[in-house]
Amino acid sequence: MDLELIKKLIKVVEKSGITDFSVEEGDLKISISKKAPETNVVQIAQPTEAQIIPQAPQPSVAPPTPPAEPKTEAPKEETADAGLHEIRSPIVGTFYRAPAPDADPFVKVGDKVSVGTTLCIVEAMKLMNEIESDINGTVVKILVENASPVEYNQPLFLIKPD
Repeated sequence: MDLELIKKLIKVVEKSGITDFSVEEGDLKISISKKAPETNVVQIAQPTEAQIIPQAPQPSVAPPTPPAEPKTEAPKEETADAGLHEIRSPIVGTFYRAPAPDADPFVKVGDKVSVGTTLCIVEAMKLMNEIESDINGTVVKILVENASPVEYNQPLFLIKPD
């Protein structure tokens, strides 16, 4: 890996919203981490009058409708998802359910999986990263469509532990 590529990777991480990035090439491992700027917190904590005025009408109009719906739906989702284990994406990339476009998916809803079972691939910078199960159980739900972009720490699968 050359120095120019490393510099490009650093610039991509600086300009993007990701906070952690890792890549391996042979024996070389590179990890890039950044902290969110603290100045954003200060700006949000001390809004100006111009920022307060537009926000005042929005909360008074918007909250009456959403609280009624989530209160009835949220308990059902929490009850339905209670006890389920989430498999999350360790990197930003593109989600693939199968090793090739014409191949069968690694897992389907209802499949039994064990620790180390490959669930999917997340492609990042032309590197195919196999995402494996970290728990024994049954695949209950696949939360991402094939060939969709995924974010760091985005839930990919729900697994009911054995």
